[in-house]
Amino acid sequence: MDHVRDAVPAARRVVVKVGSSSLSTASGGLDPGRVDALVDVHATNTAAGREVVLVSSGAIAAGLAPLGLRTRPRDLATQQAAASVGQGLLMRAYTAAFARHGRIAGQVLLTVDDVTRRAHYRNAYRTLRRLLDLGAVPVVNENDTVATEEIRFGDNDRLAALVAALVRADLLVLLSDVDGLYTGDPARPGARRIDEVRSTADLTGVGLGRAGRGGLGTGGMVTKVEAARIATGAGIPVVLTAAGLAAAALAGEPVGTFFPGVPERPAARLFWLAHATAPRGRLHLDEGAVRAVVDRRTSLLPAGITAVDGRFTAGDPVDLVDVGGRAVARGLVNYDAAELPGLLGRSTVELAAALGPQYEREVIHRDDLVVLSG
Repeated sequence: MDHVRDAVPAARRVVVKVGSSSLSTASGGLDPGRVDALVDVHATNTAAGREVVLVSSGAIAAGLAPLGLRTRPRDLATQQAAASVGQGLLMRAYTAAFARHGRIAGQVLLTVDDVTRRAHYRNAYRTLRRLLDLGAVPVVNENDTVATEEIRFGDNDRLAALVAALVRADLLVLLSDVDGLYTGDPARPGARRIDEVRSTADLTGVGLGRAGRGGLGTGGMVTKVEAARIATGAGIPVVLTAAGLAAAALAGEPVGTFFPGVPERPAARLFWLAHATAPRGRLHLDEGAVRAVVDRRTSLLPAGITAVDGRFTAGDPVDLVDVGGRAVARGLVNYDAAELPGLLGRSTVELAAALGPQYEREVIHRDDLVVLSG
């Protein structure tokens, strides 16, 4: 397996994600020793010429003890209050820890809009790129204080995968309190660590629901595997391991679970469309249109659409669903939701003759469309 990990020590731009349970005490406050240990590893790697972006959970966990909260709150308002208090404490800890190595930490708080709207996406890239150019270590977190239930990442594993694609990283390292992906609960006898995952077949029978230590984290292994799927689909290899093994993982040692990236990176625009957008509506397709879009990769015409859901405007992302309601593709629509019902089932030639030449166009052009896997 070792030769498979050759991409790890060769990686020059790395995104490292660390979870709340790997930074905090059992009572909910930050553990300075854990923060210092993680920063020491980062400093060693940046000193060796690597660019490192840190995606760090921990704001809510850091805010629990100061607010007298014993456990992670379930309601959004209290979570946001804890994040408001904790984010400053988290950055103070990182700033002090990186200062010991003569490094500057830069806070970057992202919302879903920052990676789902194209203009925001580009701006987020420019900010992160400039921080790296200036020799700073970007510390990224979701902006929990303003996120709502409807527009939030929900866990920082997905955020880390999207950031890795955003900065065109060579490697994503997901750190938690478990040293890899196991065939079962690692606390039980007989559970075996999976060294490498090349396909979903390697995950057969694997339990993915284990949460972080002390209930401080939001994601079990399922969120990490999904993050790995997103990142590897962008051609970025992933190592999943425990925070205490970060140095070994970044050195390419055979620790944790390794997910190799696909050989060829997809076009950034199509990756953005598939993974960094939230659909604003759904177009229901007949069987012929599904075959045309999925198998032949053609543009979507109004004749193949049977129904429209949602409220969207031209340029918004929408999902294309089959007769069973399963999303098979996503694309940027050329019409407002209010316009489409009158066009359904009609050819573009017929529409142009009846309504004018401006209607002789695709509902979604093939260059603005990506087929969804799974």
